[in-house]
Amino acid sequence: MSRTEITELQGDQLADLHQEARRLMTICNACRYCEGYCGVFPAMMRQTAFSDRDLDYLANLCHGCNGCYYACQYAPPHEFAVNVPQAFARLRADTYRRYTWPGFLSGLFQRNGTLVSVLMAGGIGLVLALIHLFQPPEVVMGEHAGNFYAVIPHNVMAWSFGGVFLYAVGVLLLGFLRFRRDTAPRAAETALSVAGATHDALTMKYMGGGGVRGRMDGCNYPAESFSQVRRWFHQMTFWGFLLCFAATSVGTIYHYLFGWQAPYGYTSLPVVLGTVGGIGLLIGPLGLISLKRVADPATQDGAQRGMDTGFLALLFLVSLTGLALLLWRDTGYMGTLLAIHLGTVLALFLTLPYGKFVHAVYRYAALLRNRREQRF
Repeated sequence: MSRTEITELQGDQLADLHQEARRLMTICNACRYCEGYCGVFPAMMRQTAFSDRDLDYLANLCHGCNGCYYACQYAPPHEFAVNVPQAFARLRADTYRRYTWPGFLSGLFQRNGTLVSVLMAGGIGLVLALIHLFQPPEVVMGEHAGNFYAVIPHNVMAWSFGGVFLYAVGVLLLGFLRFRRDTAPRAAETALSVAGATHDALTMKYMGGGGVRGRMDGCNYPAESFSQVRRWFHQMTFWGFLLCFAATSVGTIYHYLFGWQAPYGYTSLPVVLGTVGGIGLLIGPLGLISLKRVADPATQDGAQRGMDTGFLALLFLVSLTGLALLLWRDTGYMGTLLAIHLGTVLALFLTLPYGKFVHAVYRYAALLRNRREQRF
């Protein structure tokens, strides 16, 4: 199949996704039973027409709580076959591919589970090989009182991993700006819209549930009954990631601003932040993976299972290897554990722009537009 034929096929598939989403929104806009369920339906009611860009926005505003599906009188097996969570999940996945950079890597989203496995194995092997290539065995297997830089020099670690991380951040930022340009053209953010969207993101407001009485009983996930468990596991994952990032940031400030060299004590701020965040990244991803295994397939996009699970598993392994490194940093196992941990971190950084993590970027852009529109 030629590149032109592939492009035409992808265009037809995208048209079908938008056409189905537009059909569902037309039905929902006529019914409006789910008006109070989440942010999607009030936002839907504010639209005068459902352009492709408006549908991309609504799809990324959807948090997949599934409340509308189980409450809908037109859901399958009704002939209208209204299934908003599944249709929006498919459309969201397509926005990830369309707005990533460079474009030829967009196919990585479809093969992300395999990509994670390959990069993790390759990353661990690469770091191990480099350590053994440049360091004698007595250094790799020696006891260094927790000093990682005795095995890998600080500048080597900082510049190599910092460069990969900055690349990932750049790709994510570019995707955010391109998505925002298309879904909210000529929009100017205000302090109120930014503050409101940030509040909604940090509290995961739209995983709290809703309904005609405005009750916050949680999501209809993994099945029809209401539960806050998904929200709690998401918050553990989210805040765990932020705390680990904060630990690295504080360590960087200590090193460059105050000249305080690692290793830091177990009660120091970087270690405490990293430990608490690491525990969150053990519990949260493991809980989300367990929920996905029993989730109702009728509301899911099965094609994204590998991408979702691969990202969560990688977060779990980064945390597990990091905590193991902390516990055994004063032993001769430190060099090997350091290589394993850095290999998983390298895989995480490389896959951040091409996996499930990107949903946070586009969802925040959608929350910004939602908050902006609520003011008028």
